[in-house]
Amino acid sequence: MQINYFDRIKSAIISDKTTQLLLKNKYTFIVDKSSDKNLIRNAIENLFKVKVTKINTIREKYQLKRSKKHIEIKKAIITLDKNSSISILLNMSKES
Repeated sequence: MQINYFDRIKSAIISDKTTQLLLKNKYTFIVDKSSDKNLIRNAIENLFKVKVTKINTIREKYQLKRSKKHIEIKKAIITLDKNSSISILLNMSKES
């Protein structure tokens, strides 16, 4: 069975706080709710060809405006090895 890593990593989060984390070699992604840390590590290492040293995961609930619906997302803060970096996100942070 082939694992599709694009299903595990939904998108990168770009905000003021995550841009500051880029300076510490930490990257923030929205990931699939059912993914555990090992699956996230394998997906990041295979998609971006980097070495992951640490992963912190956070589950957050949000209420949609003017609605009683709640959505739940899972974020992963990925710390990379000091010799690794994801160049696409670094270019975006330098432009802001």
